[in-house]
Amino acid sequence: MVQPSSHPALTATHAGVWIALPGAPAEAVSRGEAIRRVADAPHLLLNAPVIASRLGLGEIAGLDLLELFAFVHPARFTVPTPGGLAAALGIDPPLRDSDAGFLHRAATALLDTADDPAWPARHGAWGILQALGRQRWPWAALLARRLRQPVPPERSLFTALPKWEEAAARPAPRPVTLSAGAVDARLDAMLGAGAERRAGQRAYAEAVTAAFQPRRIAGAPNMVLAEAGTGIGKTLGYLAPANGWAMAADGAVWLSTFTKALQRQLDQESVRAYPDAAEKRHKVVVRKGRENYLCLLNLEDAVQGGFANRAQVFAQLAARWAEYSRDGDMVGGDLPGWLPALFGRSSFSGLTDRRGECIHAGCPHYRICYIERATRASAAADLVIANHALVMVNAVRGRAEGMAMTRLVFDEGHHLFDAADATFAVELTGREAVELRQWLLGPERTNREGGRSAGRRRGLAARLAELAGYDDEGAAAIDKVVAAARVLPGEGWLGRILSATPDGAIETLLAAVRAQVLARSDGKAADAGYGLETEIAAVLPAVIDAAAAASTELARLATPMAVLESRLQAMLDDPPDWLDGGGRARVEGAAAGLRLRAALLAAWLGLLARLGGAADPDFVDWFAVARIDGRELDIGIHRHWLDPMRPFAKAVLEPAHGVLVTSATLRTPVVAEGDDGWAGAEARTGARQLALPATHFAVASPFDYTRNARVLIVTDVRRGDMSGLAHAYRSLIEAAEGGTLGLFTAISRLRAVHARIADPLARAGLPLYAQHVDPIETGTLVDIFRAEPRASLLGTDALRDGVDVPGASLRLVVMEGVPWPRPTVLHAARRAMNGGTAHDDAVAMGRLAQAFGRLIRRADDRGCFVLIGPAVPSRLLGAFPPGTPVDRVGLEDAVAAVAAAHRRLPLAHESRPPDAGAGDLPPEGGAGHGRAMTGPEERG
Repeated sequence: MVQPSSHPALTATHAGVWIALPGAPAEAVSRGEAIRRVADAPHLLLNAPVIASRLGLGEIAGLDLLELFAFVHPARFTVPTPGGLAAALGIDPPLRDSDAGFLHRAATALLDTADDPAWPARHGAWGILQALGRQRWPWAALLARRLRQPVPPERSLFTALPKWEEAAARPAPRPVTLSAGAVDARLDAMLGAGAERRAGQRAYAEAVTAAFQPRRIAGAPNMVLAEAGTGIGKTLGYLAPANGWAMAADGAVWLSTFTKALQRQLDQESVRAYPDAAEKRHKVVVRKGRENYLCLLNLEDAVQGGFANRAQVFAQLAARWAEYSRDGDMVGGDLPGWLPALFGRSSFSGLTDRRGECIHAGCPHYRICYIERATRASAAADLVIANHALVMVNAVRGRAEGMAMTRLVFDEGHHLFDAADATFAVELTGREAVELRQWLLGPERTNREGGRSAGRRRGLAARLAELAGYDDEGAAAIDKVVAAARVLPGEGWLGRILSATPDGAIETLLAAVRAQVLARSDGKAADAGYGLETEIAAVLPAVIDAAAAASTELARLATPMAVLESRLQAMLDDPPDWLDGGGRARVEGAAAGLRLRAALLAAWLGLLARLGGAADPDFVDWFAVARIDGRELDIGIHRHWLDPMRPFAKAVLEPAHGVLVTSATLRTPVVAEGDDGWAGAEARTGARQLALPATHFAVASPFDYTRNARVLIVTDVRRGDMSGLAHAYRSLIEAAEGGTLGLFTAISRLRAVHARIADPLARAGLPLYAQHVDPIETGTLVDIFRAEPRASLLGTDALRDGVDVPGASLRLVVMEGVPWPRPTVLHAARRAMNGGTAHDDAVAMGRLAQAFGRLIRRADDRGCFVLIGPAVPSRLLGAFPPGTPVDRVGLEDAVAAVAAAHRRLPLAHESRPPDAGAGDLPPEGGAGHGRAMTGPEERG
């Protein structure tokens, strides 16, 4: 039998590269020597993309232990580091980076698991291994001798997954009144016997109960705005009345968050309400947008040859995971976040449910679909844990996919404005138009040689074949829709525009928009590689002419779509004898989809009609070219509400009976004397749009910020001095001996600092990780940071208000500069409406408060917050909790203060776990699934 010890093992960090040959100690080698050796023979590796990055290679081939872990332990998470893998496998961790021989020990432990008769993931392993062997997966030969063909043959994934069942509609919730005593008793039960009675948490739970009382008048929910400082235990504070109301009223409470980290935390906390695992599965459902879930039809395409080479390996490992997954959630669920990163983002996106492609009841896997199962499960649940985007999208569509959202809790309520801004916007972009074309005509497939192939027939005509043979008028409408839809941009649209060869009226319009943006763009932004935009004003004649032609084509598409929708509705009202349940579901799905897309077309036509005309004061319109690192990604026309809380209040708040909006930083930071912040909170939550006033409640954090935290403003590092900024970060990280979260307002500065300090810090035993540099997704970076107290992490917005790392792993936050808002067209309009510089100050203070909030997550946390800026305005210091010491110092004094604070901290192994009884911040280290937060790129 081939043993893993027959392969050399390689580890590489910023501190160096080591190779352990079989039976020999590890040897330090140069990067050049390591590159030569891995080209000659496969090596044992841990996280091949990271090793390739450390060696300066685009990719590297070998036996990656993470791939083997994913096969042996599907739907199980491990921190993708030697220490994390050792903890997951129950073996001794390496003592130092140079212990490359640890990889041999880990490989042996994983392979031995396959020999264990009690291996819980044995089912399905043999069949997947055969497919992986045909792809010449490096681990296949080592596993083949350990797995025997099962007798009798095992069922395939598509027959093994459980089917969901239809159920009768749930009655409307009963009107019930919750007493303060009942809520207090429910909180006691959830906290458990002997738990500390916290006055702040009790007061919070009593105050938010008002959102669960019977509604007084139609169109005006009982709305509560509640700010609870970190450490109050607000999660259980609102779960107690939510759970009490759901049980008494036989209704569902929708708990909406902004980040996937909080969704996961809520799911964990709900165990206190439903300690029986079987009951919890029925009573608590996690809901996300469709694009988060594995599409079984895409998976079937992939494993049957739609993917090739490394992508096919990922597809097989995804199929292995799917059999053991709780809910098929590929983004924040039990698929380890590092697994897709091993194979590239395109492989991952090819398996999720991509917008515009789902054929609903026309899919052969409809009855086992993860999304449909979650949708139906939420209809009978007590608690539906969703996100802001999903709640708003359901409300816009006038339904909650079978659920009436009468009681809503918006946690992370300070993000409501931004979520509504995105949801209620209208964008006519190349990507949006391509998605509409795909839904109507079916997606175009590109084969390996670059040519187009038909793929599965998923277009509207294929889904409605029954109608075409039954209703001549409906068949004619289908033909007209198909013909008119071809004007929409197809595959390769952006390349044609960049080469000045647009195809069709829509692409011609986008080309004209791009030309106007380039003509009026800020040269500084263009040189920096950022996205470009310009306000819609004095529109060029070429754009107006192109918009008129595009409007004509879109109207030509909208007319037969409306006819087709009416024919489908007629079929549903008077169904033919042959229309069975599956056929009816296909027709209903197509009709609903046509209504939704008809509304989109109407919005586009309204947007085009505005070009060359007067501006609407309720909206902000602009042209934009989306870019990353100077590479163009999309082109479009954008319309946002000046105040998106107006449509939010109409669509989401008014139909509800009770709404709680809560956050640790809900109120607008005070920027004027006499302002208590509630007016800003009402404006940014939609409360001021309602007929009844909202109830306000605030309780401060119980943490002793005066003793446990310190803010240091470094005044002697010049803005723009990259060498000085890098020196500051290195000195501060060394003073804290790691445990540092470094926050940046620009990716370019993050990369520049990382390039200067990563190697010297690593040689000092202080690993440094970074967003936008390391080939590791953000949630996994945070998992690594949490698990390694001497590590530090650099990042941008997603880390500023989405990281929950209590304890010694985070003891210093460093922020380069005041996080002022970017001067976009949209920001300029809202700034003018909301007080000019006062609006800028409020935005910056909110961001500072969120960044500071990463530092102290529990009562025994201690640390420093360092803001690097020579001229930070004093008026912004109200962002920090009252009593927090704030000092303006030079870098040398700041380093000394950080070192002194670090010497007073407990050692990492002495830090105790979070107080789970507080009901606010449960430990996540061993129960994570590889997604620690959701930033702007991970929403919905």
